Amino acid sequence: MKISIIGAGGLVGSCAAYAIQCGGIAREIALLDVNQEMAVGQALDLQHGSPSVADQRIVGGGYEHIADSDVICITAGLRRKPDESRLDLINRNTDLFVQIVRDVKAAGPKSSAIVLVVSNPVDVLTYVAAQMLDLPTNQVIGLGTQLDTIRFCSLIAAQLNAPPTQTKALILGEHGDSMVPIWSSAAVGGLPLDKFPGWNATMANDLFTRTRGSGAEVIKRKGGAGFAVGIAIRDVFDAIALDRRCILPVSSVQRGCYGIRDVALSVPTVVGRTGVINQLEIDLWPKEVQGIRASGGALKKTLDIVLPRIA
Repeated sequence: MKISIIGAGGLVGSCAAYAIQCGGIAREIALLDVNQEMAVGQALDLQHGSPSVADQRIVGGGYEHIADSDVICITAGLRRKPDESRLDLINRNTDLFVQIVRDVKAAGPKSSAIVLVVSNPVDVLTYVAAQMLDLPTNQVIGLGTQLDTIRFCSLIAAQLNAPPTQTKALILGEHGDSMVPIWSSAAVGGLPLDKFPGWNATMANDLFTRTRGSGAEVIKRKGGAGFAVGIAIRDVFDAIALDRRCILPVSSVQRGCYGIRDVALSVPTVVGRTGVINQLEIDLWPKEVQGIRASGGALKKTLDIVLPRIA
């Protein structure tokens, strides 16, 4: 299994490469960046640690690595400013992303390749990639709200002094301002959240507000997120590489889930070696369903602005 990471010279791409290296599942990790010296340097740094991690080939370079890659991860993009919403990035990032996708196409990816979009605004760009690439739409996945979900779980766990790995809750919809917290199925150690010692309903709004503002907080404090997003990318990569068929809140083009079509956003999604295997319409509270549909509506308005730019 070979993964190529485009934008690997940056914080997100390099943290993803490190997380995937530590996972020990990839046979080869190729780091691609417009600054090839940086990509080669990052690869060399990772390679130096390989004797203590796993038997992997780690290389830096350019689009020559695309043709034999099983997973192509696009992390390149312009960084969000502290007070800027993800959707405000759209005009600044779309042109850059479109050129990257054109370069990927020109490099001749495998017909079985999975494209994982991380660049923001991820839902919009996932839809753009699905439209532009000559691949089945199930092979184009956006990181979506996987990062928001693990942030959400980490904050709930910290609030309740609970084990993070046993804290389960979802964020669905847009990776951005209209994201939706799914309290209806939130649980710790199999216990519904409202049955867990120490929980009270007044915590909910604060925890979600902190989750939604987590990206901006990290940018303000350290300049950009890296470690957690790298882990989130590894979650998706592992599901593909091991054909785990696990359920992840990743973004993909919707075909009717919750009545949403022709837009990419996050719903509970079965992810395996062929990409999106199924999109699950689980039972949710009515206000949660309304929130997801509102996310779809907001994203469609943005797509109406974006799609003419790729014509």
